[in-house]
Amino acid sequence: MSQIRKAIIPVGGMGTRFLPASKAQPKEMLPVVDKPVIQYIVEEAVKSGIEEIVFVTAIGKRAIEDHFDRNFELEYRLEQKKKVKELKEVSAIGRLAKFAFVRQHKPMGDGHAVLSALPFVDAHEPVAILFGDDIIDAKIPALKQLMQVYDKYQDPVIALQAVPKNEVSKYGVIGGHQVTDKIWEINQFIEKPSPAKAPSNLAVVGRYIITPEIFNILQKQKPGPDGEIRLADAFAAYLKQKRALYGRIFDGTRYDCGNKLGFLRAQIELGKKHPEIGKEFKKYLKTI
Repeated sequence: MSQIRKAIIPVGGMGTRFLPASKAQPKEMLPVVDKPVIQYIVEEAVKSGIEEIVFVTAIGKRAIEDHFDRNFELEYRLEQKKKVKELKEVSAIGRLAKFAFVRQHKPMGDGHAVLSALPFVDAHEPVAILFGDDIIDAKIPALKQLMQVYDKYQDPVIALQAVPKNEVSKYGVIGGHQVTDKIWEINQFIEKPSPAKAPSNLAVVGRYIITPEIFNILQKQKPGPDGEIRLADAFAAYLKQKRALYGRIFDGTRYDCGNKLGFLRAQIELGKKHPEIGKEFKKYLKTI
């Protein structure tokens, strides 16, 4: 059993790419088929063995808190109407894990968001981080794949995905040497390099295992030129200390629900797999 039992999920972003849909509801609550994006991410964490989840929120994110809380009136009405399946699904959401919520008072970067969860993290505790945009459909949860690497090496681990070389400028990109077919030991961490300067085509995806050493760097880190404290800078500082940092090329399909095209891809691919509507949906797709 992995020693990682706690996860931080930053959900403070404004979701401007999804305006006007995200004007009055968090983008993380937009549904993919019949579940909000954030529930897929929480379910991945829970299936990986996570027991406690700390959401780092901002103003306008109250719906996320409500979603993972009990709704006694809804449960009562479903019970009265003998809607047993729906009642079971709804009441199970609040029991997926122990949830805590903390506000990030200023949008000062992903590193600052992670630091906002520090009061909920023990001093010597490794922690998982999952960002709220990526749904990863995999037989073995993507986070669990990272946790297996951490359990072996006891060092921070980053999720990696090979991307086309002409797209590396959209991502953080790593350099290093290959340890196994899927595992890399990282010696470079470059944020959004040009294709000519990228050390590889292995892009960083929003799943991490971080250790107390990373937290210590974040606490001392000064904001960058844009006024933000970034995880990427913390990893770069960590590597300068000649510490080991690993990457895992995860097995599975990633849907970037932070942009419209990725969100639509998730609707179609996960809709085709849905036990209730998948068969009919596939038939429909053949007609268009």
